[in-house]
Amino acid sequence: MHTLTRFFLGTAAAALLHATGVSAQTSLTGDWAGTLGPLEFTAHLTDPAGGPRTATLDIPAQHANGLVLQFTAPADSVYLRLRQPAAQFAGRRSADGQRLEGEWQQGLRSFPLTLSRAAAGSAKAAPALRPQTPQPPFPYQSAEVAFKNEKAGITLAGTYTVPADMGPFPAVVLLTGSGPEDRNETILGHQPFAVLADYLTRHGIAVLRFDDRGVGQSGGTLAGTTSADYTTDAQAALAWLRAQPGIRKNQVGLIGHSQGGTAAIGAAIQPAGPDFLVLLASPALPGDELIVQQALALAKVSKVESVQLMYIERAQRQVIDIIEKTPDNVQARAKLLPLLNQTNSTDPSVLSQLNAQIDVAISPDYRHLLADRPAQTLAKVKCPVLALGGSKDRQVPAAANLTATTAGLKTAGNRDVTVQELPGLNHLFQTAPTGSPAEYGTIEETFAPSALAVIGDWIARHTKK
Repeated sequence: MHTLTRFFLGTAAAALLHATGVSAQTSLTGDWAGTLGPLEFTAHLTDPAGGPRTATLDIPAQHANGLVLQFTAPADSVYLRLRQPAAQFAGRRSADGQRLEGEWQQGLRSFPLTLSRAAAGSAKAAPALRPQTPQPPFPYQSAEVAFKNEKAGITLAGTYTVPADMGPFPAVVLLTGSGPEDRNETILGHQPFAVLADYLTRHGIAVLRFDDRGVGQSGGTLAGTTSADYTTDAQAALAWLRAQPGIRKNQVGLIGHSQGGTAAIGAAIQPAGPDFLVLLASPALPGDELIVQQALALAKVSKVESVQLMYIERAQRQVIDIIEKTPDNVQARAKLLPLLNQTNSTDPSVLSQLNAQIDVAISPDYRHLLADRPAQTLAKVKCPVLALGGSKDRQVPAAANLTATTAGLKTAGNRDVTVQELPGLNHLFQTAPTGSPAEYGTIEETFAPSALAVIGDWIARHTKK
């Protein structure tokens, strides 16, 4: 969640609204608008005859504009899928072709949503305000770079920023959260890693940030990979950074956000690991328990009633139990589908949605996440560690995960450990009203200055000459 995490939440999708079919050849090109509670949605669809479909989404109240959607329209169905944060609209065309009637599905819940064809020339939303996004000219050197992960046989691309003063400098690699992320960890118009890199470089620390596999200018693909593969990317980035002139070879660290923290810890227990770690909202609970606690935290912030919370937890644990006890994907799918399809729907569009959920649940990455036992890896980390979490983080709840981080590092006998829960901050380290992911785009702040200062000051103390 990166950013938003890609946890499967194990809830059954409700049946889509039925409508009389219309010709699949009717073009959907144009603007389609609808409301979901107080939120206005506008989807801009391009549906050329014989050409690739494209789409973007604006949610003005969340200052989210131009979000790229995957757009498919089999028969009379329409699917608009958003990768970050993970969500989708699933609907059908009305008989007159002027409405798309269906649901917005995100996280634990589904909400009825109808998109109506908007009048031509409708005004577009103003761009979101992101005052912290760094703007040139910069008082430091910045270069586009590439480095090779020899083990994976791929080339990764990123941005390398170096202070303008005389070196040598300490240095860090930034590791993004789960899902396909660019070097800036861009989400809803925010660029958290651009802000963090700018702050650190202005304070005398060289920074390498890079696009995930298959994202931006990086080669390879994320399909079929796990955090263990991301660990090898982190190792390759460390090796490249240490080889650069003007870098203090024994003061090169990793900063991992969310699942990027898992990769950072993995690199820390390997030869030639980082000289220090900064873990930002990094999971420390067992993977299967973390997913349950995340589901409950997200439900609570949505003010779900206690009886429903019990149902959510039971359903989530049932899904996880099946996945963990059924290594064969065909057999796992056969068990999961009837559990999730509680209405026994035979609607092809509903079955397609459920199977898409199951694809995530039985993927190598998700199975690896369930099996992750951070306590075992943290118990091997010997380098200095700074672990931070926001008190309003609903994706990696801070109190439980920071407590588990402390316990794991204590087992390692690691005495250079700083663990801090930062009040009022969410999973992205923004100052937040409730911490709900729905707020990420509505908040102008990208990265709380107080959090930036904690990170920068800690690194400065640990990299004195």
